[in-house]
Amino acid sequence: MDEESLIEAAQQGKIDAFNELVLFYQQQVYNLAYRIMGDPASAADATQDAFISAYQSIDHFRGGSFKSYLMRTVTNKCYDELRRRKRRPAISFEDFGEVDEESNPVLTSERERPEEVLERQDVTHAIEDGIKTLPIDQRITLVLADVQGMSYQEIAKITDVALGTVKSRLARARCKLRDYLQEQQGELLPPRYRHA
Repeated sequence: MDEESLIEAAQQGKIDAFNELVLFYQQQVYNLAYRIMGDPASAADATQDAFISAYQSIDHFRGGSFKSYLMRTVTNKCYDELRRRKRRPAISFEDFGEVDEESNPVLTSERERPEEVLERQDVTHAIEDGIKTLPIDQRITLVLADVQGMSYQEIAKITDVALGTVKSRLARARCKLRDYLQEQQGELLPPRYRHA
């Protein structure tokens, strides 16, 4: 993919060029939104809003990493939605019953026994629940670093904060997540993952 040419074409109003950029980045943007928001529907909404916003403001894009530009846009959309929810909490439909696991399938290995799959899913759910308890700025920083694998410099650019702030937010987020998991699980990992 010739990203630079596609961006230039999109800036000239060629929607097909922008659509190619969307197709290339949509999974990465959605994954980030999902980890921040914690549910598929909110992540899909944030992803869509981010791409609409990116398209509407593509004339203002002046080069650099388009991926970072998109990640910053979706992070801001998630941040805005989480702040809105904090001001106006709502009860989710999912709170009334079982969550449909098919809406968020977990990849499993053919070699895992059923109890191992359940154990792994329990750990995954505990981590996701722990991430949801973090303050928004720490949650975003943790997801960008530990889930998306971004460098401190990329995170600083996406979140528009100083490098030191990224490091301190990440340290606090990891500490709070560790404490949450120890409180909920008693142990951070199931027995088969622990050192003897």
